[in-house]
Amino acid sequence: MFNLKASEKLFIPFITAGDPHPEISVELAKSLQNAGASALEIGVPYTDPLADGPVIQRASKRALGNGINIVKAIELGGQMKKNGVHIPIILFTYYNPVLQLDKEYFFALLRENDIDGLLVPDLPLEESALLQKTCKKENIAYISLVAPTSENRLKIITEQAGGFVYCVSSLGVTGVRSEFEPSVYSFIRKVKELSSVPVAVGFGISSRKQVAEMNEICDGVVVGSALVRKIEELESRLMNPETREGALLEFEEYAKTFGGLYSLK
Repeated sequence: MFNLKASEKLFIPFITAGDPHPEISVELAKSLQNAGASALEIGVPYTDPLADGPVIQRASKRALGNGINIVKAIELGGQMKKNGVHIPIILFTYYNPVLQLDKEYFFALLRENDIDGLLVPDLPLEESALLQKTCKKENIAYISLVAPTSENRLKIITEQAGGFVYCVSSLGVTGVRSEFEPSVYSFIRKVKELSSVPVAVGFGISSRKQVAEMNEICDGVVVGSALVRKIEELESRLMNPETREGALLEFEEYAKTFGGLYSLK
């Protein structure tokens, strides 16, 4: 069941399914839960990731090398749930892999693997009605993205939002950023005023300072590239059974940079 409370500052991490190995993805998910994650986005690796910067592109390449596709990514979410992950799991996928599956089969997979939410970054609002309708029927939250360029459609998007609104902090692809355009703050405040569900900000959140800053004006953050970059840094230790436990603990402590901000007070 997807139930995020705006009264609790949200930490929504992103990892690529199967990076650096499917078995390790399950352990990373548990580490993120331990670090205070409110929900978890698992990304389906894709060969033409329009919204992804170089860090996540490299992760997709590693995951594709491990044979991960949309079906295996969904099943990996199910394995996470069976191995102690109880926070909501959101499937982050481009629309083409969804389109290639039969709709009934796709939603049966989501249901069988206890996937709680769906986020499709390249599907325009005007073309998402059928997917949103089916998500509602299946009790799956359809997560809406809003960007500064969608300001004239904010009311429509926020009215239809499920789970939380994913507020994009800047134009372009994902990636670590040291600072944000001044105009983004008024944009986030406007989204927050219109939305009846929590608002989380993503694309570029990479420091404790940024988390604190964003939590002043919205309900939480989505963190992707910074965590995926840490996984890349720890890859050799994660892949070695003798050093894996220590690497997972280091990853968990790093994740607390974002998820432990309020619990550490």
